[in-house]
Amino acid sequence: MYWLIAVMTLGIAGLIITGVIMEMQPAKVSRPWFKPTIGINLLVFVVAQAALIFMGANEVMAATEVAEMGGEISIGLGLGIIGVGIPTALSTIGAGIAVGPIGAASLAVLAEKPEIFGRTLIYLGLAEGIAIYGLVMSILLLDKI
Repeated sequence: MYWLIAVMTLGIAGLIITGVIMEMQPAKVSRPWFKPTIGINLLVFVVAQAALIFMGANEVMAATEVAEMGGEISIGLGLGIIGVGIPTALSTIGAGIAVGPIGAASLAVLAEKPEIFGRTLIYLGLAEGIAIYGLVMSILLLDKI
């Protein structure tokens, strides 16, 4: 299983190095072998990840000692734990949707009027607060489980 993790790590490192090379020297990227090499690297990564999932699932299912050590988790408790994570997930998505246009608009306004930098930070902080509210709700719900 460690060899799969090594293959995946090398695949990610290869993609990162390729991105850096393409960014630094775009004129040299026109080699005909470069794009198929990226595709093969990505394919090796995806296949290794799928194999890791299947092999890892077999190892987890085979480990009966771990299941005997911990307490039983019922379906209700499992659904409750999922329900605790939902406010954080949705509020984080909402904050991301809010911060994108606000950040773009703040940069556009700062190019024309740099003196209103503090105001733009307040607007960005309000948008980020949405994610914090979701996290607080999840913590409060986690206390109820």
